[in-house]
Amino acid sequence: MKHLVKIAHSIDTAPLLLEIARQPNLWNRHKIRKEAIGSPHSEMSDIWLRYNDEKPYKEKGDYTGFNDEHDAVFYPEWYSLPSVRPIVKFLKDRVDAVRLGGVMITKISPGGKIDPHIDDGWHARYYNTKLYVVLQSNPQCVNRVEEERVAMAPGEVWYFDNTKEHEVVNDGLDDRITLIVCLRCER
Repeated sequence: MKHLVKIAHSIDTAPLLLEIARQPNLWNRHKIRKEAIGSPHSEMSDIWLRYNDEKPYKEKGDYTGFNDEHDAVFYPEWYSLPSVRPIVKFLKDRVDAVRLGGVMITKISPGGKIDPHIDDGWHARYYNTKLYVVLQSNPQCVNRVEEERVAMAPGEVWYFDNTKEHEVVNDGLDDRITLIVCLRCER
């Protein structure tokens, strides 16, 4: 496979899953990805940990330019989930990243999906290494990038090329929960 590459396994996801379970109010605090007209993410829930500062866009009620070039900031949710930090540090070291971009956790309920799409904005191009850390999943949840398909297992870490068409379909009985970490690598 060239668009989906497993780069690690055996990540202990239990501490982070426990922190998430104890704080269900963290889900969907930032709804632009989920509620934007035509969003491929309408059937998922997420927790934003790091991205562009949402405050000025929220205040003016206009998200025009939100995905343009920016310096990412840590959201309060980052501090509510301390178990995420050693995982992100491990990933930065693992791929020799020079910069940390967006970090979020996504959840797709049984029967849910993320529709086919291509990430083509500044963030996707600049942060050229997008990693999935599978926190919870099931064998009937399939990630697709172009013609490649894989059912990712909990504890695995996968690189995927989000500038190619991709989607996720959860036909299983359990939620699929994934930590997504966007990194800039020079090589």
